[in-house]
Amino acid sequence: MSLYKCLLVDAGNSSIKMALAGKNGLGPSLELPTDIRDTSDSLGLKILAWLEQEQADPQDIHAWLAASVVPRLNPVIKRAGKKICSSKGYQVPGDLHPGINNHYDNPGELGADRLVSAFAASRIYPHEGIIVVDFGTATTFDCVIKKDYLGGLICPGVFSSAHSLSTLTARLPWFSTEESGDALEICRSTARGLTQGTVFGFAAMTDGLISGLKRLMPGDTLVVAPGGGADALAPLCSHLDEMQPALLLQGLMLTAIDSKIL
Repeated sequence: MSLYKCLLVDAGNSSIKMALAGKNGLGPSLELPTDIRDTSDSLGLKILAWLEQEQADPQDIHAWLAASVVPRLNPVIKRAGKKICSSKGYQVPGDLHPGINNHYDNPGELGADRLVSAFAASRIYPHEGIIVVDFGTATTFDCVIKKDYLGGLICPGVFSSAHSLSTLTARLPWFSTEESGDALEICRSTARGLTQGTVFGFAAMTDGLISGLKRLMPGDTLVVAPGGGADALAPLCSHLDEMQPALLLQGLMLTAIDSKIL
């Protein structure tokens, strides 16, 4: 019998991250590029091949929990779970609600990824205040005090900005944010200037906004970054305290535990 009872799905604009979960916590994980052309069959076959690779029996997985910011994929994920695992599919929030109070003016407007990550951070860390900084397609700053999600900020994303500069301007070359280096330079080439300007610019923006938000938060406030572009930017940001790459998936697992599914 498999150790894993749930499949957790983080469906983002750029990638779909998945992990198996059981009584002992998170298990093997998989990341796929997001493809809105996927059907329940095509997505299901990818996941089935992965489950076979991990020697996990699909029939032992009795629930799929998904936090998605891609509405078109929501029914696809649910149908895939039903087809390959005979599993019940849950959207979080929606079908299941994480244990955090959503204080957005219009709660339904808040992205599932932001709410579930904020919930996970509030459960994992004992601090009174938490700021979750996510370097995804957009850069988001989410503020939590105890069990209350207060709101936050949304800024352009480092990778989407780099892509726009390279593709929407005729004379600017493609550049990689991974080649920025550790120290700021006076750059003597356009590509180098773009790389350093983008990465160090976003790091400065991140530190500046964290500094401002902290003045609105309790003194005991922790800043957490859940992966994504954080790997490149974290070393340059002096105000990031913790890295937690699987934060959203942990939030889904905690929701499954609270809901007696796991």
